[in-house]
Amino acid sequence: MAIWVADTIAGIISLPTDKSLLIVLLSAIVGAVLWDLMTWRMGLPSSSTHSFVGGILGAVMISAGPDQVLWGWNELISSNHQVTGIVKVVMALILSPLLGFGLAFGLEKLSQILLRNATTGINNHMKKGQWIIVSLLSFTNGSNDIQKIMGILVLALAAVSGSQVHAVSVWMRLFVGLAMFIGIMMGGWQIMKTIGRGIFDIKPIHSINSQLSSLGSVFAANLTGAPVSSTQVIVGSIMGVGAADSYKMVNWTIVKEIIMAWFITIPLSGMMAAVFCLLLKALFRVV
Repeated sequence: MAIWVADTIAGIISLPTDKSLLIVLLSAIVGAVLWDLMTWRMGLPSSSTHSFVGGILGAVMISAGPDQVLWGWNELISSNHQVTGIVKVVMALILSPLLGFGLAFGLEKLSQILLRNATTGINNHMKKGQWIIVSLLSFTNGSNDIQKIMGILVLALAAVSGSQVHAVSVWMRLFVGLAMFIGIMMGGWQIMKTIGRGIFDIKPIHSINSQLSSLGSVFAANLTGAPVSSTQVIVGSIMGVGAADSYKMVNWTIVKEIIMAWFITIPLSGMMAAVFCLLLKALFRVV
């Protein structure tokens, strides 16, 4: 399995591969986890990708300065117009839910035309077909989400060994996959309720269209090595089918709260990571 997404995550900072990098990574993870726990308690489907990007930015800037962040601006405006670094991450996080929204909106409108004479019995066939689509969506989401964590582990292993790590072992992939599985089973129900019931009253046709659009969006991100938030893509897709079917039936109040959480995730998780990084540096007397 290619690790393009992991390479993108590992390539957003430029720090020496020594033990001090571990303090930066730990601070970034703590900042991300604290913010994720806060939004989880509120039932808001926030982005763990957003929170980690914010955490790594806050930790690196407080530890080594903004020059050690690979922003990607110079590469973007160069003659090659290369999309890399933070620019690539932010573009992916912004464009992916918009792509999910657009695909879902189009699929819902097309379904209304193709199934205008269908009976309610078609729902039974849709429910059966969902098992296949959900399985593909889960695999695609996992292949993107797991690589983000592998990117962190690659940096951590490089810090311990003092050299670049170019290969991801099988045990690392299995460990990360198991951790994600346990986390979703233990703590994901509140967010599932918000996505499944709080935004729009989803019926089988809405579910299939939102799943297909999410599948396409995340798969495209995997091919380009772009780390995206599967949660944001799915939320965008549900908003798309809702807006296409009945705009007034979408709970735009909860949508506004979710979008607000998206925008404040990076700065707030960054501040939490920066504070924790200062505490660790003072505790271990690291300059």
